[in-house]
Amino acid sequence: MSASWAYLYLHPETDPDTDRTVLDRGGIRTTLVAVPSPDRAPEVAAALASEGATLIELCGGFSLEAAAAVRSALPSKVAVGHVTVSVDSVHAAAAFGDSVS
Repeated sequence: MSASWAYLYLHPETDPDTDRTVLDRGGIRTTLVAVPSPDRAPEVAAALASEGATLIELCGGFSLEAAAAVRSALPSKVAVGHVTVSVDSVHAAAAFGDSVS
C-alpha cells in the first residue's frame, strides 16, 4: 500500500506543472509544488488529489481565505493542512503572502 501527499508553496513566476519535485520512496510519494499565486492553488490541489494525494499541505504564506478555497476545491476524503507561524512572525508571514499575491 502506498500513500501520497503534496506540499504547495508560493513562488512567483512558476509553472506548477513543471516546477515540482517528487520523492517516491518506501511506499510514500511526496510532491512539492511551486505555485505562482494563491489563486492557482485550488486547481493545482484538485489535480494532485485526482492523482491520488490524500493530504495537501499549504505553506504559511497562504492566507486563511486561500486555504479555505483549497479546502473547497477538494473532496472531503482529502485532508488539508496549513502551516502556521508563531505569533511574533504573523506580520512577516502576511507581508510575504502579500508579496506573491
